Amino acid sequence: MIDPKRARLPIIRQCTLLHLNRSGVYYRPVSQSEANLELMRLIDAQFLETPYYGSRQMTWHLRRLGHGVGRNRVRRLMAIMGLRAIYQKPRTSVPHPEHRKYPYLLRDLVIDRPNQVWCADITYIPMKRGFLYLVAIMDWFTRKILSWRLSNTMDAEFCIEALQDAFTRYGAPEIFNTDQGSQFTTPRFTGLLEERQIRISMDGRGRWPYHVFIERLWRSLKYECVYLHAFETGSELRVGLTKWLTHYNGQRPHTALAGRTPDEAYHDGPTATPSEWRHNNNRV
Repeated sequence: MIDPKRARLPIIRQCTLLHLNRSGVYYRPVSQSEANLELMRLIDAQFLETPYYGSRQMTWHLRRLGHGVGRNRVRRLMAIMGLRAIYQKPRTSVPHPEHRKYPYLLRDLVIDRPNQVWCADITYIPMKRGFLYLVAIMDWFTRKILSWRLSNTMDAEFCIEALQDAFTRYGAPEIFNTDQGSQFTTPRFTGLLEERQIRISMDGRGRWPYHVFIERLWRSLKYECVYLHAFETGSELRVGLTKWLTHYNGQRPHTALAGRTPDEAYHDGPTATPSEWRHNNNRV
């Protein structure tokens, strides 16, 4: 869809009009073999069931399914997919000098209104002949998906575009929570938050409660949309995700929202007491 020969319409403008990540236009990914793509689909499905599986456990799982794979291969494929085992462990990583790590601000916090806390995460989306990455920005209290973007690379650009879109459409939250992935710790991303005086919260690596919460969205999306449709192109995937996320926001009732949809909860505000909402949020 991008025509680099249009002198009067630069590539950056074409990408903006098509809601595409500009860096992806120039990127030429190394294609994966059919065997690797099949393994990645199996890994993705199992990771939704057991997000605490590291490369060793995942290798054993694949071998039980009859695939003679080694741990190094599984580790490499999980790295491509952006998957890391979820479990509590000491914070031993050394922060990158240009990527500040912010403290976690949600511990024991009562989240009782829309736009109090937003969160973001990235997931791997398998396709019939390849894969893409999806970032979503969610309002924590109402579970409403505020913005999302697809990309064929794990750079920060598509995350920044999703964040700017959420700001344009919904204003700004009081707190923005993410993990410590490089896409979210880059000054280009955190700078946009600091400009709006948004408090930045970051989970310690492998923090369990946050990932259980966001994985509920990924699990529903993949089992109810992605796995049921063998999308062949990015355009087909975008149409499918748009339809599912529209249904999720506007028609899917949530128990934690007293039977309301995310759209209803976001626009109408809370109906439960703060203590009830604290209980619901602590469960995730």
